Amino acid sequence: MRIRTRTVVALTGALALSLVTGCAQGGAAGAGAGTVTYWLWDANQLPAYQACAKDFEKQNPGLDVKITQMGWADYWTKLTASFIAGTEPDVFTDHIQKFGQFADLNVLEPLDDLDIDEAAYQPGLAANWTGQDGHRYGAPKDWDTVALFYNKKLTKEAGLAADELNGLAWNPEDGGTFEKAIAHLTVDRNGKRGDEEGFDKDHVEVYGLATGGAGDSDGQTTWSPFAASAGWKYTDKARWGTEYQYDSKTFQSVIDWYFGLAEKGYLAPFTDYTDGANPPNAQVASGRAATAFDGAWMISTYYGTKGLDVGTAVTPAGPTGKRATMMNGLADSVTKNAPNKAGAKKWVRYLASDECQKTVGGYGIVFPATPGGTEAAVAAYEKKDIDVSAFTGPVADKKDFTTFSFPVTDYAADVYALMRPAMQDVYANNAPVKGLTKTNDQINFILGQ
Repeated sequence: MRIRTRTVVALTGALALSLVTGCAQGGAAGAGAGTVTYWLWDANQLPAYQACAKDFEKQNPGLDVKITQMGWADYWTKLTASFIAGTEPDVFTDHIQKFGQFADLNVLEPLDDLDIDEAAYQPGLAANWTGQDGHRYGAPKDWDTVALFYNKKLTKEAGLAADELNGLAWNPEDGGTFEKAIAHLTVDRNGKRGDEEGFDKDHVEVYGLATGGAGDSDGQTTWSPFAASAGWKYTDKARWGTEYQYDSKTFQSVIDWYFGLAEKGYLAPFTDYTDGANPPNAQVASGRAATAFDGAWMISTYYGTKGLDVGTAVTPAGPTGKRATMMNGLADSVTKNAPNKAGAKKWVRYLASDECQKTVGGYGIVFPATPGGTEAAVAAYEKKDIDVSAFTGPVADKKDFTTFSFPVTDYAADVYALMRPAMQDVYANNAPVKGLTKTNDQINFILGQ
């Protein structure tokens, strides 16, 4: 899976220095010349990559792939610790949000010699993994977008058809048809809907929209579809920007409106969200919320929940006239001190191949980075009677949709550390959004060092 921005490991200056100067030497104990160690976090994808490893080993006699899977939070904690201790894996699944930090710490091996053809992958995925030094540090693996999941039982009771949910629009003044739909889906303890006279916003039984938390610095599955469809961008440049733009009037108007939905009783409160125990999918499955913005990596989870009849709709159109979604892409990276660097690069080359990505796509868990891999995934979902067009449509339709990436900058962990409490203060305590200007100034001061 990909729960994205929930745990960031802060490295102390001394530890960072030890990494930059290459003091973390050696490798994983018992790695052996014929073994390639590979770490990933998604348990759902493990069988697919075991299948790829089996094929790889047949094609490369004498090379074995040892796969280690662990949960999201443990993954990044242990990976960072492994760089410090010199026990890092040969290859690991990398996330664009972590890329800037790892590149800055000089713990990644350049992959220019793999001759990655950017045109062989969905547009933009390969380019994201080029560092400021011009070297490549990741081979494209898969991609995801965001859509609106909805509980069909609750939308049917509210009289909202699939076509209506796919045709919603919003604006920061009155919320547009999106806010009207969310209000109508909200029901208080007396059975009054959010758009009916007498609605009690302080005693809500079913919220129109589940909470995914404050969204922190990127808002991937919370506020980002709204901010981007209003024309806002995270930084001054698409990649390796030097100035964040959380001080923008457009951004702050979006945030003010979005978290204002909680004040009105339509968006579940901040306290309803816990990453492990009560994420958005659990709120929708329990009937606590009628809809939730979530990523493509959660498709199997929603559709596989017993007793939940779920559908998906595209994100609402914004003031720009377009719908927007983050298009995130993972990659496979080789560690700078990989014990089996030659074997690691062979494995990464195979992971990035259409052959492996078609194999992964056939499991119907994620959308692989190559077009062929994506087609295999769509076909696999169709066999499960799952319509994934709300996720694939934005990638194919550039007229009506805008896709955008995670911000890639230096000091990513510092940005997170500053924005997380600031956004939580706005959501949980109704702090004025103008306070984000001061936070933005602090972030840009760090980037300008």
